[in-house]
Amino acid sequence: MFDLQKPIPAYLLEKRNIVTLILFTAAFALIFINVYAPFGVDVWFNVTRWTLLLYSSIITLTGVLVVVISRIIMYHSRHRFTIRLWQYLIWVMAEVFFMGLFYSLYQKLILADVRFLPDIVVVSVQNTALVLLLPYSVLWLYFSWSENKRKLESFGQAQVQESQKGMIHFNDERGILRLSVKIEHLLYLEAADNYIYIHFLDNGLPERHLLRNNLKKLSEELENSPLVRCHRSFMVNSDKVKLIRRGKDGLLLELDLPELLTIPVSNTYVDGVMHAFARD
Repeated sequence: MFDLQKPIPAYLLEKRNIVTLILFTAAFALIFINVYAPFGVDVWFNVTRWTLLLYSSIITLTGVLVVVISRIIMYHSRHRFTIRLWQYLIWVMAEVFFMGLFYSLYQKLILADVRFLPDIVVVSVQNTALVLLLPYSVLWLYFSWSENKRKLESFGQAQVQESQKGMIHFNDERGILRLSVKIEHLLYLEAADNYIYIHFLDNGLPERHLLRNNLKKLSEELENSPLVRCHRSFMVNSDKVKLIRRGKDGLLLELDLPELLTIPVSNTYVDGVMHAFARD
């Protein structure tokens, strides 16, 4: 059973969905009245199909103003109080009644319907309920499906991101993914003509993978990663650098490994390297 005290889903109060509901309801009402002519409306007024289309267009678009005003009030009321399911159902019934009342007055005053006004109101409310409740129900199901789909997609993306967290991905020169390495296992990249050696640890042992690409392109793709360009032939994982020292030929980066491993820093990249480590 429905919990009538439960707040209505937030997607019913989203501006985009409210606009969709208004437009869909207006289109449905217009098509429904002209195609199916509910309760013999075309016989009552003894008009042609084109005249009926004109009348129904005017009355439908004017009557939809009731829904427009109602939904604007509902949209702005969401910040003042929580709209619960029972309140929403009453709200919808009020929309049906007031739109039916509008149609009744239109029939009585404009179309000169000879029936008693209470009789007109009863029939108009019945017709309005049919015209409004069907698209309302369809759209509620559609909004619910869209929301669940969005949540599933967000959950899937979050799962992928979580599974890839802490990974650096390497594409070849054609943009095809060839290797993904955890940052904590990645050591450095070494250029070799039109190829790159990716040096990393596998079960604590140094390994390397050959990738067809160049450092310039990779340095652009990996700009926001811990990899720092330190030489025209090297990029180093800054998380693996334990100290920077000056040698005979310039700065050297010592990696945090059991065996001593140093990576040279050329003068061209000194400022960038120092800036990167100062930022870290």
